[in-house]
Amino acid sequence: MCSGPEDFRGSGAGRCGGRRGGTGAKRKPGVSRATGPRPARPPEAEMVPGEVAAPPGPGSPRGSAAAEAAAARKQRAFARRKVGRRRAPGCAARPGLRPEAASGRGEGVGLSLRGGSLRRTSGSAFSLFVKAKEVPAAARCPAGGEGVRWRCCRQAFEELSGIHRHVALQHAGDIGQQAGLSDAGQQAGLAAKQAAAEVSPSSGPAPAGNADGLHGHCRSSPEISCTLPDTSHVSYDDLTSKVGEVLLYYCYCEVKDPEKLCAWQKALCQHLHLTGKVRVASEGINGTVGGSKVATNLYIEVMLSQPLFKDILCQEDFKSSAGGAHCFPDLRVGVCKEIVPMGIDPKIVSYKETGIHLSPQEFHREVEQYLSQASQGQSDTILLDCRNFYESKIGHFQGCLAPDIRKFSYFPSYVDENLELFKDKRVLMYCTGGIRCERGSAYLRSKAVCREVYQLKGGIHKYLEEFPDGFYRGKLFVFDDRYAICSNEDIISACRYCGTLWDQYKLCSSQHCRQLVLTCPSCRSKGLTACCPVCQEKELKVTSRASGQTLKEECECTRRRPRVPIEHVSQRTLDSGKD
Repeated sequence: MCSGPEDFRGSGAGRCGGRRGGTGAKRKPGVSRATGPRPARPPEAEMVPGEVAAPPGPGSPRGSAAAEAAAARKQRAFARRKVGRRRAPGCAARPGLRPEAASGRGEGVGLSLRGGSLRRTSGSAFSLFVKAKEVPAAARCPAGGEGVRWRCCRQAFEELSGIHRHVALQHAGDIGQQAGLSDAGQQAGLAAKQAAAEVSPSSGPAPAGNADGLHGHCRSSPEISCTLPDTSHVSYDDLTSKVGEVLLYYCYCEVKDPEKLCAWQKALCQHLHLTGKVRVASEGINGTVGGSKVATNLYIEVMLSQPLFKDILCQEDFKSSAGGAHCFPDLRVGVCKEIVPMGIDPKIVSYKETGIHLSPQEFHREVEQYLSQASQGQSDTILLDCRNFYESKIGHFQGCLAPDIRKFSYFPSYVDENLELFKDKRVLMYCTGGIRCERGSAYLRSKAVCREVYQLKGGIHKYLEEFPDGFYRGKLFVFDDRYAICSNEDIISACRYCGTLWDQYKLCSSQHCRQLVLTCPSCRSKGLTACCPVCQEKELKVTSRASGQTLKEECECTRRRPRVPIEHVSQRTLDSGKD
């Protein structure tokens, strides 16, 4: 059965389908309830589209219901028109909607809706990623920090804003992959980074290692990449394992912005939980860092991918030994004038003027030939140890000349004072990892007295990898808490007090002395733990200048050793080839 006038919805067609204004049982025209007779109008013109029939007269039992129905029809019609305006272009118009609703007039709104859909998709992936980093309630113990609720990239987060900021800055690409939509992932990353930038100052600074400010700083200098490795696939225990290694490396190259490289190195080491020392200068970088095997492998991978070191630094330039982050007390990264402190301006004596590099095999053959000739008193070669006296004391090449100097910065003065010794000689130089020979050989060549200057590529470190029982005897001194690493069983040094063979260094027991001392367990048990009798007796009393600056009292160890020893050629000739 057809509906009455109250069922018109502003579309101009009755629900029973045929005529405009069809009403089932029409009222006879001719008489108006209020004004009497009125002119009749054609049935098809009784109601126009959108017009609502006049309500029943006062007193009619249907008056109230009709008014409510009319108001409801208006609301429904308005809602349909609003939906029509929002319909995206290209969508089919639903029956009863205005033509302009399907024409493209709502294009901006349609795009906004699609963008919202993408944001919802990527937002879901973002939430799932954050959820995966949540620390189980049972695991929130004091050992890990009671307030820690999330862990990611070996960092702990207590506030939701902190983990959101970290994930937005470091894992936008991962979220895009999880969402399965490349465009959505990119938009998610941009939106996430924008959201991270809007975190209120009350949230505190970004956690160490996310390097958000660093990334922004690096955009202006494409020659230095500030990329940090993705560690989301590595467990926290694997990344911070105490069983690891210590890396030793250097790279001479032109660095236009040492501060930027320094900032990246600090962020990189913190990101991988590495400790150690890294020196950065306009002439390159020099570092020794310790950490887990996973961390050091990632460090090497990132260093080799650094555009600044491309075609200069290679896998072989990294020397490794058993150790870990525990081998250093902390992480120190700084900008210096020289990456190895020789005390000469790199612009005056450049690494570009270095000596001829010899591989461990070539160096081994040269030393073998030198020892053979020296034993017969016919050698024109000097095997020069560029290290400090306390290094060569516990290990060195047979037949070497080991200067009795305390610092490498004394080496230029040593060369100047002993130029006659090097005149017309072939010089074979070596040091721990090769870096001191780079500048040392350049300085020696600048004096134009030597016939030839050679250096051991990779230093003693690389030599011992190939010749653990070669011509180097004793321990290899290293600048960390291990003090020495061993490749053979030889002990060539002795206890400071009793003369027993001993090669394990300890710091002087005097509170303010930093000298290294060789004292055997027997002597240590007797309380002989200082570097010399002066420190042992006085416990190194501290004196002060008028300015209040505290200085160390000079002990016997430093007072009896000349700053720059002068070698005697005749004695050197007699000692050639002897250990």
